[in-house]
Amino acid sequence: MPSADVVITGTGLFTPPYSISNAELVASLTVSVNEWNAAHASEIAVGAREARQVPDAEFIEKASGIKSRFVMNKDGVLDPHRLRPHLPLRGEDELGLQAEMALPAIHEALAQAGRRPDEVDCVIVGCSNLQRAYPAVAIEIQAALGASGWAYDMNVACSSATFSIQSGVDALCNGSANLVVVVNPEITSGHNNFAMRDHHFIFGDACTAIVLERAADAIASEQWEVLRGRLQTKFSNAIRNDFGFLNPSEDGERDPMELVFRQRGQQVFKEVCPMVVGHIREQLDALTLEPSGVRRFWLHQANLKMNQLIAKGVLGRVPNEDEAPVILDRYANTSSAGSVIAFHLHRGDLVSGDLGVICSFGAGYSIGSQVVRKR
Repeated sequence: MPSADVVITGTGLFTPPYSISNAELVASLTVSVNEWNAAHASEIAVGAREARQVPDAEFIEKASGIKSRFVMNKDGVLDPHRLRPHLPLRGEDELGLQAEMALPAIHEALAQAGRRPDEVDCVIVGCSNLQRAYPAVAIEIQAALGASGWAYDMNVACSSATFSIQSGVDALCNGSANLVVVVNPEITSGHNNFAMRDHHFIFGDACTAIVLERAADAIASEQWEVLRGRLQTKFSNAIRNDFGFLNPSEDGERDPMELVFRQRGQQVFKEVCPMVVGHIREQLDALTLEPSGVRRFWLHQANLKMNQLIAKGVLGRVPNEDEAPVILDRYANTSSAGSVIAFHLHRGDLVSGDLGVICSFGAGYSIGSQVVRKR
């Protein structure tokens, strides 16, 4: 079990340069849908295909709480004949896109921690999609940073950040690292399905970073004790993406929609929310803490109604925005980065002794939480 000897001493955030509003997304997809329906009109008429539905900007905000999202490339996403980002191919001697996103976030986190890049001896990249199989993106970042030690990639979808934090805490507790950087470069625009009404608005791009070290070594002016971490998984196909290296070897034809994000949203809502409520309550019970004693919940930013229901289930009442801050209105769902963005942007007003819970949940199903206390 992780001990309070490990502290978070810095966080960083990289925000992509482009923002897309709901109205812009709707305008683009409307053109695409109308053209698709016209091209398949005869099949739709005889019931061989279902007509695609035109999106609605009001529906997006009402269903999700999302108003806009940041992306690494805007014109490709909004091109109704492409509906995916333009990402120029980079040579082997060029810094990869995820590493490029990671470095600003890491440098901000290290500056908060009062640490130099060459003091880092462990880099863990946790994200829902990695741009290549190998070499590990984490090792590329380690080299670009000038860090020592070791590095590796991991993927637990939207829970990758909290799972990575746990791995970093464990490395510090067992002595295999002295200064850990956890980084979450999420280019979710690359796996999103911008062609489907129910999915096109969900995701945005971002990268977060966290510095972890032993409390005895920390020099930062702001420190957060990691009191306890908890990880949980339960297999489900309700959120799935079948893109992988075996695709070219598979016999038979796949629907292209299987190779991007897809989910059964209502099923996820009904199944995940009670799981997360139970997870957090059990986590607090193990520390003999009452939910009312938690000053802030930094929850995974997937859907506003999910977050409200989860916080209500934990607290026994409807939370206010101060207790469970929301960033998905501007950032949308940034997968694993979401809960860390919330922590990064909404902790400055807390005082020594205040408790908080960083919690993420998503495909797997996977749930990860870290209970922290400001020193």
